[in-house]
Amino acid sequence: MSPRLVDALPRPSGAPGLRVWLKSSGYARRLLLGEGGDPWESAPRYLSFFTQAHGLLRPDVGVVDVGDLYRSWVERNPALKTQMAAKSRAAFPLKRMLEEEGPRRLLAEVVEAVAASLRGQTPLVLAFPAPRRWLAEAAAFAGREGVPIDADMVESAAMYMADLVRVVSALPIGGLLLEEDQAAEAGDLEASRPLVNVARHYRWGLALRGRDGGATSEFDTLISTEPVAGGDFALGLDVSRDLWSGGPLATLGGGQFYFAEIPEGAEPESVLQQLARLRA
Repeated sequence: MSPRLVDALPRPSGAPGLRVWLKSSGYARRLLLGEGGDPWESAPRYLSFFTQAHGLLRPDVGVVDVGDLYRSWVERNPALKTQMAAKSRAAFPLKRMLEEEGPRRLLAEVVEAVAASLRGQTPLVLAFPAPRRWLAEAAAFAGREGVPIDADMVESAAMYMADLVRVVSALPIGGLLLEEDQAAEAGDLEASRPLVNVARHYRWGLALRGRDGGATSEFDTLISTEPVAGGDFALGLDVSRDLWSGGPLATLGGGQFYFAEIPEGAEPESVLQQLARLRA
């Protein structure tokens, strides 16, 4: 059984927890599979890729990037793009993409295999683009750039995502990570409630990356470039910029951990040196 993300998080009250959370899929893919390499061709191929990357980088969280899975699937199945563009509704491309049976089946196979490989020692987290971000990305796959997105569409996207994660509800998942981008708006968290409710139903931890501001009770941890005050709340300090520029790192306080995204083109020796800084 995968440890729950909630149980692995440090707390300001003094409870210790994880120290280093990495986003490394792009870097690991280039390093282990070469330019253009794709770990998502099958579950065994992904498991081999994951175990090599995890053993090399030794993060405190095992992350399966579901957004990467769908980018790979759409790239390898161009007919799906045509189907995603078949209806004019702005949310239809994401709806059609997430209905596709093949990636759902692959996701379930991958999660089962990865969870077994972690042997209950590390929380397994599924990473997703936040609903607004995924709407825009799916629309772009369908040839629709710059589609206006409102709160109702974000809520619809959260419903489609909630339906997707039910596919792996019986598997040992520790939590979900939602990654926002610059287009995020204040009302997005409330509109994402269908997905939040499903995560809570299955007792999965919830993490949010990208929002600088006050803590939200809907999430168990916020990953941000700025410190956040507020309650017994775990905070991931996103030190990606300072880490790879060689700048000084913020000192961890109570209830805090480091988050870093490894640049795809980073040199392996430099990566190991910088990760040693995080663990020092």
